[in-house]
Amino acid sequence: MELVDLHSHTTASDGTYTPSESVQRAKSKGLRAFAITDHDTVAGIQEAVEMGKKCGIEIVPGIEISTVDAGQDIHVLGYYMDYMQPQFLQQLESLRNVRNVRNEMLIHNLQQLKIPITMEEVVKRKKMKEGNIGRPHIAEVLMEKGVVQSVQEAFELYLGKNGKAYANPPRITPEEAIDLIKEAQGVAVLAHPGLYANRELVIRLIHYGLDGIEVFHPDHSAEEAAYFAELATENGLIGTAGSDFHGERNGVIFHGDIGDATTHYDAVDKLRKASIEARTKKLR
Repeated sequence: MELVDLHSHTTASDGTYTPSESVQRAKSKGLRAFAITDHDTVAGIQEAVEMGKKCGIEIVPGIEISTVDAGQDIHVLGYYMDYMQPQFLQQLESLRNVRNVRNEMLIHNLQQLKIPITMEEVVKRKKMKEGNIGRPHIAEVLMEKGVVQSVQEAFELYLGKNGKAYANPPRITPEEAIDLIKEAQGVAVLAHPGLYANRELVIRLIHYGLDGIEVFHPDHSAEEAAYFAELATENGLIGTAGSDFHGERNGVIFHGDIGDATTHYDAVDKLRKASIEARTKKLR
């Protein structure tokens, strides 16, 4: 069976593997296709595409856009966008500025908790010049200082939505992210819907214009995967799968390893076809 993994992060955002290293790992896992979906940036795509050509693995260009709905983080994946479109790149820069504000708020809250951490220490964890800072970078510093033992513990105690230092400044809505992706002739897919524990939200976004749902994810239960697979089928949406690979920190892989959540190559065909149809409509 030709398998694909459609959700991963590199050093362009908060992953620890470079785009090239991620592609090589995907190839070693026997995948036919692999998507790079960094947070609010497309900086790692070109390097991945070039390595994909060398390795003989198809690279699906993607992104994961951060949004907020009723105070909760909601992530929307985009695939096959015109990722060099100036307007799209300008909008992404605006999103990253909000991300920077969030990071400053997190650091401030940690300092208020008497945890000795600075933004300068966090910035040093960034591997790519073009990359952006994410919560896993902050978690790395907390682990280095012995405040926590793992990224998961850092999120549970401090950085996640129930954490002591959690911060969530105003961001675009999931609907606006869907529009942003579609304006760039991309395909919009809701990331890890099981993490939101809000099925009404999922239905709302389907009615708004989602093209797909991430059915298989390392943090989805079997029951959740079955539910979202059925939901996708009932609504004529593309069902995708992704490991949400972020690399390793302290020897522990956050979310899943490349290939831990996969689906058949048919999903890539459907995403590509949906993108082509979107571009055709744009030209009419």
